[in-house]
Amino acid sequence: MTEKTPDDVFKLAKDENVEFVDVRFCDLPGIMQHFTIPISFFDESVFEDGLAFDGSSIRGFQSIHESDMLLLPDPATAQIDLFREAKTLNLNFFVHDPFTLEPYSRDPRNIARKAENYLISTGVADTAYFGAEAEFYIFDSVSFDSRTNGSFYEIDAISGWWNTGSPNELDGSPNRGYKVRPKGGYFPSPPSTTTSTCATRCCPT
Repeated sequence: MTEKTPDDVFKLAKDENVEFVDVRFCDLPGIMQHFTIPISFFDESVFEDGLAFDGSSIRGFQSIHESDMLLLPDPATAQIDLFREAKTLNLNFFVHDPFTLEPYSRDPRNIARKAENYLISTGVADTAYFGAEAEFYIFDSVSFDSRTNGSFYEIDAISGWWNTGSPNELDGSPNRGYKVRPKGGYFPSPPSTTTSTCATRCCPT
């Protein structure tokens, strides 16, 4: 990831006429959490003093009796959100103890940073990649339920091999075959894959 300074972040916000900053951080299971602030609330003090939040509202963090937590931004993660109607700058934050300013031990991003620093200290390597093999799936339908008496999940896709015997595709058109066999969908070409156009439209964003 390209190194950036706070000045780089402010310049990006100014050049892009940013209206809001989306403050992002991870809970203990690694799920991204966020809240949004107006750009007028985002100045140099955020990088020095951080932003306070209620840690008792986040899974795996603090109890309600000692819920105060602090967020400090990671300038390297600044980027413009391409999907918001209002021009928004997305920025990841590290979680810190508000009194000692020590990195919070249950923040997954802090844990990853410690692991990277340890790796560097061993001399084995200077770079670590996490989740380098990203999977990409396009489903036509996803449903699930969890009740007292049972639970289930079900996915469906036009290209699914289980639809080989269906008289029609999920969109109602005739079944034209070309279903990808089980465990054979890593590098199929058209017409076996039907989502190439969708995938290329997704890539720029």
